Amino acid sequence: MDREFLIDLFADFGPVTIRKMFSGYGISADGTNFALALRAGLFFRADEQTIPSFEAEGSGPFQYQTRAKTVTVNSYWQLPARLFDDSEELAQWARAALAAAQRAKVKKRPKAKKAVKKVAKTAKKKIAAKKQAKKGTARGVGKAKRAHRSGS
Repeated sequence: MDREFLIDLFADFGPVTIRKMFSGYGISADGTNFALALRAGLFFRADEQTIPSFEAEGSGPFQYQTRAKTVTVNSYWQLPARLFDDSEELAQWARAALAAAQRAKVKKRPKAKKAVKKVAKTAKKKIAAKKQAKKGTARGVGKAKRAHRSGS
């Protein structure tokens, strides 16, 4: 699938951004990636709400081979081949895929906040440790000066 074909394919859906990704393209709308066009086919983002539609069409999740095993990516499912000839229905599936991608983005946000809080907490500890080290050094210098003075 080339870029021009994908632009035509998503014409009824609306404007999409198509970027090189892996061995194909990532397709996004409104800054959210919702589809992958790879050598193996066109895959749409899916979740618990949309997977039953893919299963009903006999589609499966994206899979790839490593040297050791087959990896299944359940968040992207292959678009049924019949939709390549029905641009209106393809647009409906694309809207559902975009919605699934947006739901997934919302689910990830709390985890990101926890990670930011953890980084901030670690940074605060490091700053406090540096301040404590400086205080200790300053005290040590003061003691050394007093010892030197009393020794004179």
